[in-house]
Amino acid sequence: MSLRLRMIVYALMVFGSSALAAEDAPLLISWKDDWLTISGKAVGPAGIRVHYLEAYCRAGSTNRKWDQTVIKHKARLVEASDRRHLTIEDTLADGVVVRHQIDAGEDAITFDVVAKNPTGKESEAAWAQPCVRVGPFTGNQDRAGEEYLSKCFIFLDGKMAMMPTARWAKVGLYTPGQVWAAKGVSREDVNPRPLSADVPSNGLIGCYSADGKTIFATAWEPYQELFQGVASCLHSDFRIGGLRAGEEKHIRGKIYILPADVEGLVKRYRGDFPEQVGVGK
Repeated sequence: MSLRLRMIVYALMVFGSSALAAEDAPLLISWKDDWLTISGKAVGPAGIRVHYLEAYCRAGSTNRKWDQTVIKHKARLVEASDRRHLTIEDTLADGVVVRHQIDAGEDAITFDVVAKNPTGKESEAAWAQPCVRVGPFTGNQDRAGEEYLSKCFIFLDGKMAMMPTARWAKVGLYTPGQVWAAKGVSREDVNPRPLSADVPSNGLIGCYSADGKTIFATAWEPYQELFQGVASCLHSDFRIGGLRAGEEKHIRGKIYILPADVEGLVKRYRGDFPEQVGVGK
């Protein structure tokens, strides 16, 4: 066998096996034009799309027009490898730089976020929202419909509460939708949609798949709010809390794709987010 032929065979063995390994992986990720796509058998043929990130927001947002709350940003893909690892960098209009390390595991997506303010003035960036489109996952094909709502949940009083929850708010600057402000977060600083009187027991929000066999859930630390939106979407929106000149903050998040075992989900969540006490209590 000639040297050139041996090199071709070697390349096919190495890169072919890598491609096969990637396709066989339980969860895969890709990112383009502000959209993160999660694919794999567990999420169905349509996968799950995440508007990542939809917006960075100022405080004082509950009763203010949305265009006055959003801080514009530009995103770029820094690195992508094996459809399992991504690095994205956002630059906000006020100069803040936010770097996102995103990794796909066996049954979860892990987010490690570092927000830095290299400028000489304080940033108003209070929170940010990844918008997870769960319609196809739940079997709801109508983007604006609410058929998926009955498959969605949060945790209230330490127990899973299906949507719509008992005290479902209907009044807000914009309707419909539902917002739950996190414990300790001002109710003046959340999404301008109907704001629930309830405070979540923890930072988990999620839904069941169309066949009821799989759970999607997401959580961040720290988090600003949980939100059921108007595009067949669910949010756990992460908190930044402003950045002083030169300040740096670390934020982390998870997306879980697990068998429909609530106790198993809560156990994983407790291990990943020990700061968010109160679940199951």
